[in-house]
Amino acid sequence: MNKPQIEIWDSVGLGIIVRYPSGVLVSNQTGGTSCLHPNVEGIYLPFHNDYDENDKTFSSPEIDFDGCFTDSKYDGSGACSGIDEEDVKRLEAILKKYSMDSFIRINMNKMKESHEAWIHIFIESDEKNPYSLFKGFDPYPRQGILTWSNSD
Repeated sequence: MNKPQIEIWDSVGLGIIVRYPSGVLVSNQTGGTSCLHPNVEGIYLPFHNDYDENDKTFSSPEIDFDGCFTDSKYDGSGACSGIDEEDVKRLEAILKKYSMDSFIRINMNKMKESHEAWIHIFIESDEKNPYSLFKGFDPYPRQGILTWSNSD
């Protein structure tokens, strides 16, 4: 039996897909101009995005993450053959900049399966999450995907 699927490619901003036996697949368009459509079973949570009504500005780590894959190294190709240690360092610096490094870690065992807008991560325990947007997803660390709008 096929599982139902939600497609989040119209979402704006950063999100986390918490891998969880929800019975629902979550898919995003990823990989830059390759326009991949990976999916994983779980729960999608838009995350760390803000809109300032006064200035009419949107802020999100998505902007920084996107820059890792649209600069001259990948030139929009989306790192479809996987990310490397240099990419991980850049991604970790962004996690640190936005104070997400205490509860999100890049899954180094899935670097070859990660690419633009689809980064495999570990989510640490609730106690380490200063945002407390998700709770009770034991056991930790829980696998997930860090995802955002594709640059294509």
